Amino acid sequence: MAADPERPARRTRRPSDEDSPPARTPTARRAAAAPRRRPRKVSAPQAIRCAARQLEELLGRAPESVSAVKPAEDGWQADVEVLELERIPPTTSVMATYRVTLDAEGELVAYERTRRYSRGQIDRL
Repeated sequence: MAADPERPARRTRRPSDEDSPPARTPTARRAAAAPRRRPRKVSAPQAIRCAARQLEELLGRAPESVSAVKPAEDGWQADVEVLELERIPPTTSVMATYRVTLDAEGELVAYERTRRYSRGQIDRL
């Protein structure tokens, strides 16, 4: 039987380099297999509780209040008010403001005392 010039010849398909997936390096394989973990971002109320609890552990004094909280580039920043020296009358007690920096998971990264004042003192605007 002669080949028909009008009809294309039948080819057997063989796997080629075009059909095979690209070779992966061991690092690329591990990266593809491992799930991508994104840091968990705590909410503002959680950040406040974390800041107060961890600062109390470091200072040995319970915070009176949290006066500010704001998101930072990679976590949170909070201002925490702490009773440093109790006096009578209470309006003369010495208070301090501590600026606390938390990471995205709510762990304390840094803190510093930014201000000391009498409890009865009022900020002037």
